[in-house]
Amino acid sequence: MSQEDLKRSSLFSWTTVGSGDVVSPQERLTWPRTVGIGLQHVVAMFGATFLVPVLTGFPPATTLLFSGIGTILFLLITRNELPSYLGSSFAIIAPVLAATASDGHASALGGIVMVGAVLIVIGVVVHFAGTGWIHALMPPIVTGTIVALIGLNLAPTAKTNYEQDAVTATLVLVLLIASLVLFKGLLGRLAIFTSVVIGYLFALVRDKVDTDPIGAADWIGLPDFQSPSFNLSVLPMFLPVVLVLVVENIGHVKSINTMTGINYDHKIGRALAADGIATMLAGSGGGSATTTYAENIGVMAATKVYSTAAYWVAGIAAVLLGLSPKVGAVIASVPPGVLGGVTTALYGLVGILGVHIWVTNKVDFSKPVNQFTAAIALVIGIADFSWTIGDLSFSGISLGAIAALLIYHVMRVVGGWRGTVVVDTEDVE
Repeated sequence: MSQEDLKRSSLFSWTTVGSGDVVSPQERLTWPRTVGIGLQHVVAMFGATFLVPVLTGFPPATTLLFSGIGTILFLLITRNELPSYLGSSFAIIAPVLAATASDGHASALGGIVMVGAVLIVIGVVVHFAGTGWIHALMPPIVTGTIVALIGLNLAPTAKTNYEQDAVTATLVLVLLIASLVLFKGLLGRLAIFTSVVIGYLFALVRDKVDTDPIGAADWIGLPDFQSPSFNLSVLPMFLPVVLVLVVENIGHVKSINTMTGINYDHKIGRALAADGIATMLAGSGGGSATTTYAENIGVMAATKVYSTAAYWVAGIAAVLLGLSPKVGAVIASVPPGVLGGVTTALYGLVGILGVHIWVTNKVDFSKPVNQFTAAIALVIGIADFSWTIGDLSFSGISLGAIAALLIYHVMRVVGGWRGTVVVDTEDVE
């Protein structure tokens, strides 16, 4: 084996390159520039990652710590070939809020651990069997519907926060839109973070922020950890989240394929399993479920730097932030008005992601099978239907996801047998 081959085979070796047009995952810039890019990834992920624990009541510092650890684990499990940051998943918010309201935070953590375990199993299956069965089980009409109903199910939560301080919430929304239309590049991608920071300062001036916990917090220390408990009644709430994380991870790998020109499809199984392990670990200690982050894809698209070395910097930085209770206290003090403004947009965007799946896959809504799959499931999810059977409790999200899967496949199979429903082959690819 040549010296160059040995270098490529080493997990922590990157080929140093100049500041050319494109830096591949196995290359890096000089370390000072790599650190700079890595810190950009931290800023890009921060705005969304810290919102999830604030909205769900989890300790922010704990979530940041496990986010960084999860990113490092992801890089190790994918053999340092997939550039990705694992931030907090917005798909977990609705089931966590429902589980917490009925059985407490510990039961919500148990649901997160279960999500991670199922994701690991799916990752192992995909590693050996490929993704064909996932596309057959969840064609675009089904995945788009499930993603959309998860976001739109949260609309009442956004309204509740908004009404607590409508002045601040409106300012945050205006700033968010203004940042998007006024700034290009990284500043435009940081619109959420910028609007939250300015909204926070505005609320602080108006004495809407409780700063006492910030002053009492230490600069350095371990975050608050909490153990999960497992309650059968809350588990169905979390199953649809597994489907969303599968879609997000596959989409992330496909995006990297497109940007780098390198086919990483053989890494999808490892990516899913890695996200599952990170999610299980986070749930076991009091953190939130993780997922690959589109925000960081945006940084790569802007910089053309796909080096995994930058993600090592980002992961380590997140761990260090998680070890500062002071940082966690600042995040936890974000007032309801700020949250109401930003979540009015963010929860809607989760819903629009589902629509985006339909559009990019050219779902034909002139077909009854697609019409009724989406229509019934969305109403169930948005209205938050519920159904309790013994110890099992099904929320609008779980019932909507089940409805989407059953309606589509029953109509396709029975309608195909009767000749009343036509499903094109591209609908199930």
